[in-house]
Amino acid sequence: PRFSTITIIGHSEGSLVGMLAAQKSATDGYVSIEGAGRPADKILREQLGKQLPPDLLAVANRALDKLVAGSLVDSVPRQLLALYRPSVQPYLISWLQVNPQVEVAKLKVPVLLVQGTLDAQVPEGDVKLLAAAQPKAKLIIVEGMNHVMKRTAADQASQAKSYSDPSIPIPRELIDGVSAFIKSVPRHK
Repeated sequence: PRFSTITIIGHSEGSLVGMLAAQKSATDGYVSIEGAGRPADKILREQLGKQLPPDLLAVANRALDKLVAGSLVDSVPRQLLALYRPSVQPYLISWLQVNPQVEVAKLKVPVLLVQGTLDAQVPEGDVKLLAAAQPKAKLIIVEGMNHVMKRTAADQASQAKSYSDPSIPIPRELIDGVSAFIKSVPRHK
């Protein structure tokens, strides 16, 4: 009773978690910031393809195939343990089953989708997939904003610095856009 409305905000992987939570709660609005628009296995394959040599990539993709099919991976090379360690595999199996486009389409509350143009982890095309799946959503594209919601240059050194430099401010367009959206959300009936 002490709140006029409740809006769930999810960032990155939390975007998907927020979508699922908004479906199951008395939520009035939902905000995705830098959220993936594709199933996680597609994103992982893309990211690993840029980082791994062909032989290790083939092993990583076979492991991903097993996880997508709902099976645990018995043997994981040392170089892939950070991603595929046994303790995280049950989580990966559950995550790999969820398609953000399907989930955002289920939302019956007002939706805001926010994406930066310099996100090195979630490309701008992903937010367009979410917007296509939820055509009533409001879309905000923040020029020069990266994955950690900081305005930065596109080069790798600037991107890396922004992840740990608290003096780099969050873009005003993000703050103002999310604030205005939340204030505009009507109470869910």
